[in-house]
Amino acid sequence: MQHRTVFEVMTHDVVTAAPETSFKEIARLFADHDVSAVPVVDADRRLLGVVSEADLLRSTAELPDLEGRWAGVRLLSQERGLPDAETAAQLMTSPALTAQANWNLVETARTMQRKAVKRLPVTDETGRLVGIISRSDLLRPFLRSDTAIRDEIEHNVLADTLRLAPDTIRVTVDDGVVRLTGRVAERADIRVIVRLCRSVDGVVALHESIEYAYDNLALDAEPPR
Repeated sequence: MQHRTVFEVMTHDVVTAAPETSFKEIARLFADHDVSAVPVVDADRRLLGVVSEADLLRSTAELPDLEGRWAGVRLLSQERGLPDAETAAQLMTSPALTAQANWNLVETARTMQRKAVKRLPVTDETGRLVGIISRSDLLRPFLRSDTAIRDEIEHNVLADTLRLAPDTIRVTVDDGVVRLTGRVAERADIRVIVRLCRSVDGVVALHESIEYAYDNLALDAEPPR
């Protein structure tokens, strides 16, 4: 039993820009392909950085309004001796945060949450771009059918991993919500069952009403004779 990987849900056909792609061409890529960021790659598809809508907006934020007033008090690019950002190489954020194709979706989601990013370019061991994964891609496992979720819990978790006898635990799934009933020998077993079943991709929530013969979590409990 294991989580789905980035490779299984990522977008493989990625819209990219070259270092020399112009500001206007990047804006057109966003509009034509309905994306909000593009990886910047060299001739060998090695990832150089990422240009997002935020990068384009940052480049225009220093411009005056229609009445000639400047926003903010920070120095303009020209006053700092920097050139106007005209190409992807000048606009991009670099180095870019990346993911690996063999990452599972849990660690990928945690990385995106921790770094507050909406997407991650996916690279191979040589740094070449092989795909891109977005927040919406991470939600794909929740489109799994209830039948597929139930089958994975019954066969992969309860039978193959935990080696429980058939009908020890009964499983129902409704709109991704799992309910477990049955009876086990020790109370501590319930924790393990719940943890493994909850980790199955596509499970929205889990409720259990599992009985036990022996409370091995109680300090003064007597083992069954």
